[in-house]
Amino acid sequence: MADPSSYRPKPGQIPDSPGVYKFRDDHRRVIYVGKAKSLRPRLSSYFQDLANLHPRTRTMVTTAASVEWTVVSTEVEALQLEYSWIKEYDPRFNVKYRDDKSYPYLAVTLNEEFPRVQVMRGAKKKGVRYFGPYGHAWAIRETVDLMLRVFPVRTCSAGVFKNAERTGRPCLLGYIGKCSAPCVGRVTPDEHRELAEEFCDFMAGRTGAYIRRLERRMTDAAEEMEYERAGRLRDDIGALRRAMEKSAVVLADATDADLIAVAEDELEAAVQIFHVRGGRVRGQRGWVTDKVEEVDTAGLVEDALQQLYGEESGDSVPKEVLVPALPEDQVATDALTQWLSERRGSQVSLRVPQRGDKKDLMATVGRNAQQSLVLHKTKRASDLTTRSRALEEIAQALGLDSVPLRIECFDISHLQGDDVVASMVVFEDGLARKSEYRRFQIKGFEGQDDVRSMHEVIGRRFKRYLAEKERTGEWTEENEGSATPGENGENGENGENGENGENGENGENGENGVNGENGENGQNADDAADDTTGQIPAAPGENGHAGPFGPSSLKEDDGRPKRFAYPPQLVVVDGGRPQVAAAKRAMDELGIDDVAVCGLAKRLEEVWLPDDDDPVVLPRSSEGLYLLQRVRDEAHRFAITYQRAKRAKRIRTSPLDDVPGLGETRKQALIKHFGSVKKLRQATIEQICEVPGLGRKTAESVAVALAGTAPAAPAVNTATGEIMEDDGGSTHD
Repeated sequence: MADPSSYRPKPGQIPDSPGVYKFRDDHRRVIYVGKAKSLRPRLSSYFQDLANLHPRTRTMVTTAASVEWTVVSTEVEALQLEYSWIKEYDPRFNVKYRDDKSYPYLAVTLNEEFPRVQVMRGAKKKGVRYFGPYGHAWAIRETVDLMLRVFPVRTCSAGVFKNAERTGRPCLLGYIGKCSAPCVGRVTPDEHRELAEEFCDFMAGRTGAYIRRLERRMTDAAEEMEYERAGRLRDDIGALRRAMEKSAVVLADATDADLIAVAEDELEAAVQIFHVRGGRVRGQRGWVTDKVEEVDTAGLVEDALQQLYGEESGDSVPKEVLVPALPEDQVATDALTQWLSERRGSQVSLRVPQRGDKKDLMATVGRNAQQSLVLHKTKRASDLTTRSRALEEIAQALGLDSVPLRIECFDISHLQGDDVVASMVVFEDGLARKSEYRRFQIKGFEGQDDVRSMHEVIGRRFKRYLAEKERTGEWTEENEGSATPGENGENGENGENGENGENGENGENGENGVNGENGENGQNADDAADDTTGQIPAAPGENGHAGPFGPSSLKEDDGRPKRFAYPPQLVVVDGGRPQVAAAKRAMDELGIDDVAVCGLAKRLEEVWLPDDDDPVVLPRSSEGLYLLQRVRDEAHRFAITYQRAKRAKRIRTSPLDDVPGLGETRKQALIKHFGSVKKLRQATIEQICEVPGLGRKTAESVAVALAGTAPAAPAVNTATGEIMEDDGGSTHD
């Protein structure tokens, strides 16, 4: 535990200006980010008598080893920089609202030629119109099913759509009138887009005018004695009204607003948000957070606003945001309002409702938040007890001095010796920490050898750990006799671009197609410069703190979560005695003697230790065994996902991939022009030059590349015996 006085800035070093500050631990990891309209009094408050600090603040300052700050001009800049740092560094002592699920949205893909209505989760995409979030996906599907009667927009996947185009037959929805069937040309692209835009208008709350128009058309049809058409219009109106009834009117003036309520106790806080559009509740979501810092309701609201709107823009930010409390400082409130207005692009009203329907609805949101907090605490009490018991059972069974708060598990995956990969998953306090997951390519040798692969992976993981220790000055004299980081062609401690494919383990430059999985996108930019504004603090000096002036060392010690900087208390390998022995041997070679190792064999779920002839057998009802199984199964899932992605990419390769200067667009233009690689291979250079955008030099490169590639054996449909043409190197269904 660090003494805060050891890194306290000297008198006069802290500027009396607005700014954002960071506390770092002894691993140089950012553990807390805050902002202040005046840095001097705010930072000084952290270095008072520890007995006077809030318990969580006391824990933070004793965990920290240095403090840095950046001066900004205004509080709006401070708000923006604080949000970007929290998002970038993921500091453990900041309020982070967590959710146990990804809320579904109703999405309309207006960026496609034929827009599609579908349920979508995760990150929002450009050119897609979103409505929601909804509590359940089935609620979206019920609404869409009612509305397709009136707005028969496409809902099928790209594969189904292309198959219908090829066969000239629409899907079932096209036959029953719930799709306009643009796949077979029943409507033009412009007509279908108009349908999709009308669907969006109705979902956005502009319902009254459309229903009145339908009622007029129904009346006209009845007067003309076209009773069947009038009956269909009557049923359409009924379907739309039933869809509208699913979101009751809560505000009579067709208000667009988000209502945010907070329920809290000394340890945790729950936030509930109601999204009201056109006077109706169109979506609801909620978060729960640990109060890891001393923060009041206004502070919780500010954090919620940052996380809710930090990535939003335009109409996603409503005209009105109603909250239960605002900062006492009017300048801070004005800064929040200005920040929201900048996100929206027009004026946003941020206020506390005082009377009428909005106050009543806020009370309803508050009751939802309170119930959410009670439910969460009930679940967590049971979960914490179970996890604590599991960790204690593991420590007792393996003879550990303390419970393993950080567990890393490794698994090897391959297909008959090809595309051999490994995975590393991390559990902290018994819970998966997916941002710490890592992937490895095995390139030290060819073929199938799980024991040798495990030795290589464990060695690479702990060489990186030792490299981080050496770089941060934690390397001690007693380590000198051990293998040092950078040996055996590791190509240095900071990049390791040449190390047995280590550069490929954390994303493969987009190769594996799963960079977005498990929140890992961006975890590996360790060499990127720190993207901040304003004044950059100096590098840590002898006293362990940073001053406001001088060159920055943030490029090297940037505080982001490092890839291999933190050692586990327990390493688990998927396998029995041979794999455990290989892992232990790799760690002994590096002088790592303070990390326990065990293996979990699948057949009888036995736990193997390095120096024991017999396995440890945990009871089948043991929570400790259950936790080890979860860790092992997660490592297996992560490894096999990566292995399948690598195999799929290898199978999808095309001879055109190796043509220098030929991008994806021109590659597709070539295939579209000639129909297949087979026909392209038979073409002359002059014929290739006829493709728009291709010059003679590129055409010659294409011809040379294809001439040097032997035609692959034809694919055969095993069901029909049909020989399938080469279509550019892609796999055949």
